[in-house]
Amino acid sequence: MDLIDDIMRTLDLKGSLYFRTHFTAPWAVTVPDYAQVARFHLVVQGTCYVAVEGQDPICLGPGDMALISKGREHVLSAEGATQAAPLETVLDDAGYDGNGVLVVGDGAPNAATQMVCGHFNFRPQADHPLLSSLPDLVHLRVADRSATPWLDDTLRLITRRMFAGELGASATITRLSEIVFIEILRSNLVESEALHRVVAGMSDRQIGQALSAMHNDPGASWTLENLAQLVGMSRSRFSDRFTHLMGVSAMAYLTSWRLQKSLELLDQNQFSIQEVSNRAGYQSAAAFSRAFSSRFDLSPKAYRAQMAI
Repeated sequence: MDLIDDIMRTLDLKGSLYFRTHFTAPWAVTVPDYAQVARFHLVVQGTCYVAVEGQDPICLGPGDMALISKGREHVLSAEGATQAAPLETVLDDAGYDGNGVLVVGDGAPNAATQMVCGHFNFRPQADHPLLSSLPDLVHLRVADRSATPWLDDTLRLITRRMFAGELGASATITRLSEIVFIEILRSNLVESEALHRVVAGMSDRQIGQALSAMHNDPGASWTLENLAQLVGMSRSRFSDRFTHLMGVSAMAYLTSWRLQKSLELLDQNQFSIQEVSNRAGYQSAAAFSRAFSSRFDLSPKAYRAQMAI
């Protein structure tokens, strides 16, 4: 099976465009923390500095993209500032109503920084090694994108659609941005050994086969022994290789994935909690409720009620 497709559907990946900019110096803005969101900024014209606390600011040029993977607060600026007015204040001062271009400053148009900014949402409590292995700040340089044609072509198409101002452009861009996120995960452009290992694990003939088995039937009675036997490895060798590549043990991965699938099933509101428990591989609803509450700090019933609000 396509593991990344299954993971992104289960975690409920959704792209969202929030504005296109026309910033003329001096300008700076603080983008606030936002849980379960990965934000992106794609520079079309000019330059933009991105600063995340604890890291040196990076400078984006035309065609470069920054991904703030864990929704951390960050500062966008013309000159590398690390402090700035909150985004909400900047939006209010600019009279921005959520439509069209966010204009800040009144300098020369040809000197403006123009960007496409958006974010990727995930289901509350969404978790997977693919997400946790991403650095807080990812810098994708236009010069490096030629090695990943799908990513390069999609980012170029986003730019053309955004600045053409055609009917349906925003809807197209939000769908394309989801492709961008997946292609970022699949590419070798992200400087993260942990992410490279996870992607290698999913592509590995034996570890990938074990992952596919767990994803195809998360409710099955999987053990370390029968997974190792399935892929033709010894128990200890399978265990060590799985943990090395995926960053967690096979049984910890299975437990976490079952709970992620249970979130998806609870959101669908088509199954009773007992049925969700069975599909997630638990012997009883009580055992499922204990595991769910321990991981997410609320019961399955409370989670379903919270999502229904």
